[in-house]
Amino acid sequence: MMVTDLNDDFKNDSSTATSDAGHRLETEHAAQALALVHTLLSWAESQVRADTSDGHALVMPLVNADIELRWVLEGLHPADVAYVLEALPLDERLHVWGLVNPDQDGEILLEVSDSVRETLIADMSRQELVAATESLDADEIAELADDLPREVVEEVAENMPIEERAQFRAVMSYPDDAVGSAMDFEMLTVSEDMTLDMVLRQLRGMEELPEQTDQIFVVDKDGVLRGSLSLDRILVNQSDILVADVMRDDVLQLNPLDDMDDAAQAFERYDLVSAPVVDGQNRLVGRLTIDEVVDAIREQGESEVLAQVGLKEEQDIFSSVPNAVRNRAPWLLVNLFTAGTASYVASRFDGTVQHIVVLAFLMSIVAGIGGNSGNQTMTLIIRALALGQITGSNVQDLVRKELAVTSLIGLGGGLIAAVFAYVISGSASLGAVMMASMFINMLVGAGMGMLVPMVREKMGKDPAVGSSVLLTFATDTFGFLIFLGLATIFLL
Repeated sequence: MMVTDLNDDFKNDSSTATSDAGHRLETEHAAQALALVHTLLSWAESQVRADTSDGHALVMPLVNADIELRWVLEGLHPADVAYVLEALPLDERLHVWGLVNPDQDGEILLEVSDSVRETLIADMSRQELVAATESLDADEIAELADDLPREVVEEVAENMPIEERAQFRAVMSYPDDAVGSAMDFEMLTVSEDMTLDMVLRQLRGMEELPEQTDQIFVVDKDGVLRGSLSLDRILVNQSDILVADVMRDDVLQLNPLDDMDDAAQAFERYDLVSAPVVDGQNRLVGRLTIDEVVDAIREQGESEVLAQVGLKEEQDIFSSVPNAVRNRAPWLLVNLFTAGTASYVASRFDGTVQHIVVLAFLMSIVAGIGGNSGNQTMTLIIRALALGQITGSNVQDLVRKELAVTSLIGLGGGLIAAVFAYVISGSASLGAVMMASMFINMLVGAGMGMLVPMVREKMGKDPAVGSSVLLTFATDTFGFLIFLGLATIFLL
């Protein structure tokens, strides 16, 4: 069997997916590449296991597989290589990482998740890390700086040109969640007294435009932002018109200390591609682009999903067992305590359950529906908090609205549950208890769904962290207490 035969289809597909800029593949080709990488690694391993008596036979399958792997990796965009690396167990990941073209190392480190990046950096020498980062822009190096050894960052900074070193230090001086930490410095500027023809000549003299260029910033001789000139205005106006006559002066401006969440909301609201970043004297210091905003939104979304179930950070799915345990155990232990509390409450009504056995089957419905209702409310509240839609002036209206919605749904759902309880038990009283319990517990769920994230936000904490665990505790405990308590009062 020839190893080359394994990737004939991939070669044919990738040849149609390449562009003049390089071998950039679409997502489906990255998935195909991952499957091919798995196949090549498995093939080499099986060949080695098949013949361990000949030293030459041990080496050749690995050599052949590595040749094919290098070819596959050469045909992938750095983001797609990152996709492949993230999906491999640690040993295979490091083996494949060693086959990557060193010229791509820096770009790939930018694309992989933080947890996977740590494993790759730990496998690299100081010289390899310096070589990988020296080719990156100042803002990109700053993005990696927290994960790189300090001596590597210092060496790379010392080798930077003076202007780029100043940019690097500027980015590093801002908090991770501030606009300044994500801004870049590749932008086009012109003055108000230039004609559009002069601007066009300036553009034609460049080899390429900075990425995400949709506007040119207009500044005075002191670097103060005066407005912006969109590319379409250059094209549709006469070449002898002055920049000052066609520029926009109502440009959305960001400050380096602005929160990235607020900036992301502004980009979404106004459909921006880029926005200028100015200092306290209104001098242009950088720009924020849509690609950085999209990354921030994705990271925020992933963080909220993980936080709701008590996970502290994005984790490598192939991380070590101790790391996984440290990340998952704390809130699971909290959940164990809360579940134990709910079970203890239910055990206090063992006499009631023994007399009316059907209660044991119905009480889980009350707890489950209350939890689902609370999760709906909590998800809406966390999203509204993230978007800044909840203020001191509208919180009462929001609470009233959510309680009204939950009450109507609770009445409807409680009526259905009451009919169900009556059908299986023949007891109208049990049906009434079921309806009342479900209605009350859904209100408990909605109340906790609002209370938990709002209180955590007020305390300066992430409103999503552990919220699902706390909500489940409330709806389970109160669900059992309300249902079994009412049953004890009215049915015995």
